Amino acid sequence: MIPAGHPAIPRPRIGVLLINLGTPDGPDPKSVKRYLAEFLSDRRVVELPRIAWQPILRGVVLTTRPRKSAHAYSQVWRDDGSPLAAITRAQALALKDAFGDDVLVDWAMRYGRPAIAERLQTMKDAGCERILLAPLYPQYCAATTATANDKAFAHLATMRWQPAIRTLPPYYDDPAYIDALAQSVRTGLAALDFTPDAVMASFHGMPQRTLELGDPYHCHCRKTGRLLGEALGIDLTITFQSRFGKAKWLEPATDTVLAEMPERGVKKVAIVAPGFSADCVETLEELTIRGRETFEAAGGTHFGYLPCLNDTPVGIEMLRTVIARELEGWTTRL
Repeated sequence: MIPAGHPAIPRPRIGVLLINLGTPDGPDPKSVKRYLAEFLSDRRVVELPRIAWQPILRGVVLTTRPRKSAHAYSQVWRDDGSPLAAITRAQALALKDAFGDDVLVDWAMRYGRPAIAERLQTMKDAGCERILLAPLYPQYCAATTATANDKAFAHLATMRWQPAIRTLPPYYDDPAYIDALAQSVRTGLAALDFTPDAVMASFHGMPQRTLELGDPYHCHCRKTGRLLGEALGIDLTITFQSRFGKAKWLEPATDTVLAEMPERGVKKVAIVAPGFSADCVETLEELTIRGRETFEAAGGTHFGYLPCLNDTPVGIEMLRTVIARELEGWTTRL
């Protein structure tokens, strides 16, 4: 019997928190500056001594970059907001009833809103005594997967009654993921009005130093590319995009390869971004707009961008599969 005055305790539930990178609140320089300040202050993202990096960040970077980035965001912003936020929200809604009535599915962003701490607390207040953190990064990287988990763990450290926690492992070589990618690429290629001379798989870049320090990201990307190529029966061109600063980054670089292809006789190209679970400014602006401009300026004649898995039926079924696997043993207890 619950004694008088005892705090209300909701019925036990399980939570699944989908986590993605983040986005500014709007496509304007002020919002982008606030977002970049948080993003580029993360020690997982920029692994330089704080005393050396912060003056550069607060000086040159946050003085010049927000306006340029705001222009990029403005080119892809949707009526329902940032593409990344809108699609991640749609993924959460599509999975709302996928695991039963006692499993609550929500979403959060590592940088910006909705914040991880806020959504974790909401889940705990709703009775979630067990929570699966699900960073939507197929390939593990300290600057993506690890920092998302770090942020969640930081909030857990403030809680008197912590929920039990599991984290979604990277799924870069999971058969369900590779099959979903292959289905999506086949659909995208069939929708093109041309047959590409080459198909490129562009992954987000990371400094070369991260590989040398033991980050498995490069190897995960390479394996995803190899398995996807085998599933499609084609030889994919694997590249890395989004270089920033003067450090050496993983190669080959997407923009460099696109500029060189026409000279080698590759005049028609299709490009897919397997490392992104949802289309965002890096795919819709950097690849679709600037990538096309680079390719066509070099003599390319046909350019096609193939969308991410997003909240398509095949993409949602893949997420349902990998998440359900991690919930095993928990859901049977309810």
